[in-house]
Amino acid sequence: MSQAEALEAGIRELSGGMRRLLWIAGFLVLLAGSTLFIFTEQTESFFAWTIDLPLTAAFLGAGYWSSVAFEWLAARERVWVYARIAVPSVFVFTALTLIATLIHLELFHLGSSFPFQAQAIAWAWIAIYAGVPVAMAWLWVTQSRAQGSDPAKTAPLPGAIRTMLVIHALVMLALGAYLFLLPERALSLWPWALTPLTGRAVGAWVFSVGITAAQAAWENDLERMRVAAFGYVGLGVLQLLALARYLQVPDWTDVRALVYLGVLLSMIATGAATLARRPGAR
Repeated sequence: MSQAEALEAGIRELSGGMRRLLWIAGFLVLLAGSTLFIFTEQTESFFAWTIDLPLTAAFLGAGYWSSVAFEWLAARERVWVYARIAVPSVFVFTALTLIATLIHLELFHLGSSFPFQAQAIAWAWIAIYAGVPVAMAWLWVTQSRAQGSDPAKTAPLPGAIRTMLVIHALVMLALGAYLFLLPERALSLWPWALTPLTGRAVGAWVFSVGITAAQAAWENDLERMRVAAFGYVGLGVLQLLALARYLQVPDWTDVRALVYLGVLLSMIATGAATLARRPGAR
């Protein structure tokens, strides 16, 4: 069913409010990713808090940049069911990041001892992460109550893709939760050094990607996963670029580094395979 046919059949549309929030959120993560991925070694001046290890800044920047496509592609959809895969993970990520910010507020660039632009970024960071989860939750409830129905699933995921998504979901949800809740204990599982704050920041990203993988497996439809597939490929490729930039940081004789590399490659393969098998354009 094409989108025009779906709308004529009374299918629920993506609301204007949710569409605008996804566009705005995409613009904000574009800015955050640009700061972190480009100025990885200057976070004391150009970010909300200081990240001592540039590879960690690049990791976070890659996550933000990959979310640009994820959120903007969702915003371009006309039918809600084809856009909604972006919403739970964005909500969870922003909520977890707000919690991590409040826990480690003393580490943020909020005092007069920091450069003015760093203070401005820190206050903007707090305002954004205080506002976006609330707006997302309200619009999500409103969107779910909108009139109309969801189009039927017509293109189930191939078994191999769905299995890989389930594996990703189980691993990332468990690891992300561990990093976020008990960073001091969980840091030994990561292939390079993290602090409690960066451990929670990384954990928020890992957990939210796990949410996306779990939702895609549950939706079990190539069309409904299309937006996430682009994000999957983008995240994997950008994280590989971050690794290539700081190739000397992980210990490549350590199994943790090899497992991390394997997960990135499997994400790229899963997303690419999904896009390759996608039905004809809607």
